[in-house]
Amino acid sequence: MSFLGLGGAPQPSSEQKIAAAEAELDMVTEMFNKLVDNCHNKCIQKNYYQGDVDKNESLCIDRCVAKYFEVNVKVGENMQKLGQSGAFAGRP
Repeated sequence: MSFLGLGGAPQPSSEQKIAAAEAELDMVTEMFNKLVDNCHNKCIQKNYYQGDVDKNESLCIDRCVAKYFEVNVKVGENMQKLGQSGAFAGRP
């Protein structure tokens, strides 16, 4: 660790921070949209017979969302491990 911030890693600029925040927001929005599309297609009937979500649809949606996030966390953890191990080093 450097003394008074000298010689340490360069700090990102405001533009870089904003770009990173925008990229993260785009990724979260894309993940949410995929989640909604996948779970809706899997759990909700194509022909709507009633306005409310019934018990079976609700349970299916709960399980679908839980599995989606569980898999997302596992994939993220594995990607982080690969990145730390240098498995992606030298690859575009």
